[in-house]
Amino acid sequence: MQYEVVIGLEIHAQLKTESKVFCGCKTIYGNSPNSQTCPICLGMPGTLPVLNEKVIEFAAKAGLALECKIRLNSRTARKNYFYPDLSKGYQISQYDEPMCEFGKIEIFSGEDRAKVLGITRIHIEEDSGKSVHGFGDKTAVDFNRCGTGLIEIVSEPDMRSPEEARAYLVKLKQILEYLEVSDCNMEEGSLRVDANISLRPFGQKELGTKTEMKNMNSFRAVEKALYSEIERQGKVLDNGGEIQQVTMLWNENLNQARVMRTKEDAHDYRYFPEPDLLPIEITEGYLADIKSQLPELPDAKMRRFSADYKLGKEAISTLVLDKNWSAWFEEVVQAGSDPVEASKWVTVEVLRVIKERLISIDEFPISPLKLSQLIKEIEKDSISKQAGKKVFDHMLDDHSDVSLIIEKLGLKQVSDTRNLEVIIRDIKEKYSTEVSRFQNGESKLLGFFMGQVMKESQGKANPKIIAPLIQKIIGD
Repeated sequence: MQYEVVIGLEIHAQLKTESKVFCGCKTIYGNSPNSQTCPICLGMPGTLPVLNEKVIEFAAKAGLALECKIRLNSRTARKNYFYPDLSKGYQISQYDEPMCEFGKIEIFSGEDRAKVLGITRIHIEEDSGKSVHGFGDKTAVDFNRCGTGLIEIVSEPDMRSPEEARAYLVKLKQILEYLEVSDCNMEEGSLRVDANISLRPFGQKELGTKTEMKNMNSFRAVEKALYSEIERQGKVLDNGGEIQQVTMLWNENLNQARVMRTKEDAHDYRYFPEPDLLPIEITEGYLADIKSQLPELPDAKMRRFSADYKLGKEAISTLVLDKNWSAWFEEVVQAGSDPVEASKWVTVEVLRVIKERLISIDEFPISPLKLSQLIKEIEKDSISKQAGKKVFDHMLDDHSDVSLIIEKLGLKQVSDTRNLEVIIRDIKEKYSTEVSRFQNGESKLLGFFMGQVMKESQGKANPKIIAPLIQKIIGD
């Protein structure tokens, strides 16, 4: 491809506050339409907004986690535009004095190469309502969402591929979830992505004309939409055409975009300072207090899991993806399990059940302590790893003690050498031809004899014991 891809993302993250940003209305998702509104969030004449302090706290947390410079003095502004779901005819946002600026985020994309992407700004604003279609030729409006607090996170145009954009989104979502400032549920609209895409000839410093893509409700959709728009722009430029600055809507079902409107620039919104709100003033002490409340973030946790638990990159990436998930794993380790063995059970068997049952780790039916007890039974050779998986599946619905389940299922491993010697001698007499070949150097037959011992013992023989016994009784 003769063009360099340039991508920047604008992320709207709905904040997990109990009430809206400028009024006391609730922010519960899924309530009946227009049941969470009041004269303030509907913009009735004579009403005055009052800023929700929790919104400032959450914005500061995000800014600190993303290494932004936090303004001690910022202010809100009115962003003026007319759309049915914006009852006031303007949106309270921030413009020239946002709360947070000049941040960064590190991603890994393609062959695990690290890349630092810039964050231009993080500012607070209120959400709009929601247009609801499906009423014939009419559209209804639900204002429940109107006035819900948001932070908008604007990246620098530093991404050079859809894969990098996806890696950025995954990392950003992970950080916001760790901070517990947003639930980041794209299906419910609490995390929304707008992508700006442009192409330029390799070597050119000036950016090309960009288009904006909206209506992408999954990371997969973002990646597909970006690829589609890159291909479209490339064809236009190859044919000597010019890219028009437009806003496009992505249609997931058709895998194509359509033009929504001509893209506005900042001056089209006629920003001016919000006259009904005072400037936002915070102190260094306030920021220090917020910083002290930050949890261990994903990058720091990854380094600690590598240093303390000696885990591989793949296991760490899976465990650290979710804060609750990694905390659950650490409870298994703290109960006395080997970290490497615990990570294998958590990232394979536990994850399998969670996906099958569509549950969260908090709903998982086996406690970290019980899983640790199972791992210990395997480590002390009470049961084999294969039998351990059967016990694990039984534990999903049976909350008895692990040792009782093992006894109930008859899976306790046989380590009594006298009983095993009797089984091996019987096998020696039964398979004289194989015995002769084994004694003449066909070492691969060890597996055959081990399989026979496991069969005769109904899978209860301890493999660590039977291998040397076979060598002793059959190999000599």
